[in-house]
Amino acid sequence: MNIGFDVMGGDYAPEATIAGAVLARKELPDHDRIVLIGNKQSILDQLSKHDADSGLFDIVHAPDVIEMGESPTKAFAKKPASSIALGFRMLKAKEIDAFSSAGNSGAMLVGSIYSVDSVQGIIRPATTSIIPKVNGGVGVLIDVGTNPDTKPDVLYQFGLLGSIYANRVYGIEEPKVGLLNIGEEEDKGNLLCQSAHRLMKDNIDYHFIGNVEGRDLFSEKVDVVVCDGFTGNVVLKCMEAMFYLIVKRGLADDFFARFNYEKYGGTPILGINATVLIGHGISNDQAIKNMILHSKSVHEAGIAEHIRMAMDQYTKGQFFPDEE
Repeated sequence: MNIGFDVMGGDYAPEATIAGAVLARKELPDHDRIVLIGNKQSILDQLSKHDADSGLFDIVHAPDVIEMGESPTKAFAKKPASSIALGFRMLKAKEIDAFSSAGNSGAMLVGSIYSVDSVQGIIRPATTSIIPKVNGGVGVLIDVGTNPDTKPDVLYQFGLLGSIYANRVYGIEEPKVGLLNIGEEEDKGNLLCQSAHRLMKDNIDYHFIGNVEGRDLFSEKVDVVVCDGFTGNVVLKCMEAMFYLIVKRGLADDFFARFNYEKYGGTPILGINATVLIGHGISNDQAIKNMILHSKSVHEAGIAEHIRMAMDQYTKGQFFPDEE
């Protein structure tokens, strides 16, 4: 497969991005190609520093960069020759099979929606984060910032997206989907959670187990935790802060070591018609390597196709009782 990668994205590009690509190249089969998209001279200079053979990569010159602070929509119009814009054109033309970047996440989302489009029926695409489990497994948190404001039907679909991702990529059989709330009772929480619970309850699209609380995140009770992007991003940043505190205090623990974002690299945008991954802006070479490798896993798992198949059978859950 051809794995497209934005070399210019991230706080430490192109040094860290090229270093990560070189590491990923060593772990990929020979028939897989990494397509480096960015300033050609910068790419060649960095490859030379790593004594890496440029012939092992495909290089596509992109003279412009969409910076972190730029407006995504305006940047796409003003910078059609940017590494992100060019990457999405190649993805749409099927010149690459997957595209990833640690750059402007808003631009990656805009590019996904306007270039390859959402799967028909999906209201809002979403992003996820991995939750390490005490038993050694992993769980999925969805959404983690893409949709700060959502509606009940959007949360309902997040359950479907997260369930497919947990099953196809992490091999979790019949993932247990829970709605993050301040209590287990059905009538707990704000109006959004109460309404979403009524939609998710007794649905036949996925295995919903009811409300879950923050203390359940790392247990075997739940595999997919559904919440709005505002809440999910707060949870994600709290997990990151906890990891850095433990590292700073010199505490060694195998479980907490799994909170290191470098191990996971990036997260796919779920609900679109292609494989697109977003990485952390502070990604180092290890995180970049793992994002590139994960993009291969997500593509080969056929996530987009499985979501399309699920939407063909989509029941839209149970309607509110007073609307039936």
